Amino acid sequence: MAFVVAAIWKAKEGEQQRVEDVIRKMTPLSRGEEANLFYQAQVSPEDPRTFFLYEQYSDEAGYEAHKATPYFQENVFGYILEYLEERSVKTYTTIDV
Repeated sequence: MAFVVAAIWKAKEGEQQRVEDVIRKMTPLSRGEEANLFYQAQVSPEDPRTFFLYEQYSDEAGYEAHKATPYFQENVFGYILEYLEERSVKTYTTIDV
């Protein structure tokens, strides 16, 4: 069973490139984490200010460790939130078959 994170970030008007730049910076760092199983960001073709981040971790502790990394603290909590109009984060667990 994996711990899944589905996040939606909507950039403030005119800030979508800044948000995309942070996502591009965070993606390889996040993918390199031991507990990270999958990390992929998408942008809406209908609204280029809306980004969807889909992440999978080996467990919830792996996700908590991700949020505690210096680069997450700096780039997300310490920077990008100021440029987001909306941010939602939902968590799930996979159904293993």
